[in-house]
Amino acid sequence: MRKKSVPIGRPSVLRHTNALSILTLLRECGSCSRADLVRASGLSAPTVTNVVKDLLSENLIEPLGEGESSGGRPPDMIRFKAERGCILAVEISADNISLLLADLNGNELDSLKIALASRKTTPVAICGYIEKAVQNLLRKQKKTREQLLIMVVGVPAIANVEDGSVLSISTLEGWRAVPLRAMLNKIFNCLVIIENDTNLAAQGEHYCGAAQTEQDFVFISIGANVGAGIVLGGRIHHGSQWSAGEIAYLRLPHITRRQPTIHEFGELETVLTSSGILESWHGENRNAGRSVKGSSKEMTAVDVLDLARAGDAHAQKIIRQRADIVSDIIVNLSLILNPGLVLLGGEIGSHPILIGSVLKQLEGSEFAVTKIGTGALGPRAVLWGAVSLALDAISGVLLPQPLA
Repeated sequence: MRKKSVPIGRPSVLRHTNALSILTLLRECGSCSRADLVRASGLSAPTVTNVVKDLLSENLIEPLGEGESSGGRPPDMIRFKAERGCILAVEISADNISLLLADLNGNELDSLKIALASRKTTPVAICGYIEKAVQNLLRKQKKTREQLLIMVVGVPAIANVEDGSVLSISTLEGWRAVPLRAMLNKIFNCLVIIENDTNLAAQGEHYCGAAQTEQDFVFISIGANVGAGIVLGGRIHHGSQWSAGEIAYLRLPHITRRQPTIHEFGELETVLTSSGILESWHGENRNAGRSVKGSSKEMTAVDVLDLARAGDAHAQKIIRQRADIVSDIIVNLSLILNPGLVLLGGEIGSHPILIGSVLKQLEGSEFAVTKIGTGALGPRAVLWGAVSLALDAISGVLLPQPLA
């Protein structure tokens, strides 16, 4: 077998690595001097000077003039040009497409939401809606399509991050084995990353939410869908087949023994979700012969949770049943992963009555289960997780090749 040459140690590779390090430092600190970069990076002053020169020639940084003196010669300040390009976060759900445009420091520039009611929801149609929305966002911010450098898309499904495909979305038309990244790359000439929405929500809480200090935690989302985002060592854990965290298919006692089927809802998804709670609510009332004020369309799952909080016996029974299931899930995940934190999110998972019932169920746990909390970002967790992934990748996009 012919040996492959390994470029480690070559001047061009070292120079590129140093440039990535300095660029990352400049993005993190906003503005600083060359002396600051020397101290923070551990590189020599001549090396930092050469890297800064390269970054200036690439139009990635700009000089700011002299800074404040600490007694000697005033330092020359420089900063990263975050306005040079932009990144886009997209969340696709059963009801909406949400978009958030940010600069290269992650500062929000604009946002947009597209309602999918009465619209086609095929993969081609969804890509078309995204294209038009991006055109509007870029036009408003006076950005060109060439300035859009990274797009991260969250989907309510198992996503193969390597090839950018979506396995199946049962609530949308024709979403089976969809090569979503390839489809979007025919429209947008930028890096496209496809990721599961709950994974992105966990990433968002780690980036700027309730899990910023945690390296090992689980984010459980309960709303229109049920899923878990697992973060280990500060990184999303996908599993060998990209299905880590698909807790809707868990086999729990007295709930299901059915084998998981990818193109069908998991058994827990029919019980824990908003629609499952509503179905139980109307069933309880029918069995009790109670008349319910308003039609089923006017009643929401959050209304049922609010009724339970107000003392309604039928609603409390439904929530206790759900809290039992969620408690079992938390105990099982904690015994397997032993995370430092378990966060609950989604319109059902973050509701105070469910949180309180779950905490009461877990009072007797002597080990494994540690902190239980709620997500801090609410419905925007997915978008901020997408922004975080884009920021992680931006240095490699700005400096894709070793500098000449």
